[in-house]
Amino acid sequence: MIVTYETFEAAVKRATIALLTLAVCACAHEKPKRIEDNAAPEDFRAQVAEQVRRQLNPKNVRDAYIAEPVLKTSLPTPRFVSCLRFNATDSSGAYKGSKDYAAYFFAGKITQIVNATVEQCDQADYLPFPELQSH
Repeated sequence: MIVTYETFEAAVKRATIALLTLAVCACAHEKPKRIEDNAAPEDFRAQVAEQVRRQLNPKNVRDAYIAEPVLKTSLPTPRFVSCLRFNATDSSGAYKGSKDYAAYFFAGKITQIVNATVEQCDQADYLPFPELQSH
């Protein structure tokens, strides 16, 4: 049998496809890493400040406070929640008064910020949150 360049090239392609198929099959048997839904957020202050600026876009923030995230088991699905409070100006430049928000976390990452209900944040132990205040 005479081996030409074309037959050699075809054999290399078949071998490459076979090896790639084996590699894909081998990877398919690895179990996916389990996501810890309720991992405590480590850098929650930075995450909250960034999300507030992106989602709420407040102007001239003052009197900003934040509470450490706590695992709220009373929710339909337990989640870490951090309460925050700040005063920002409205479109006319007048301060609106302090407003409370709840920041929700999944797997240690912030997912959303919503207007807080009294029940969500009535037990919050607020600390100063200068990272959010306008300078």
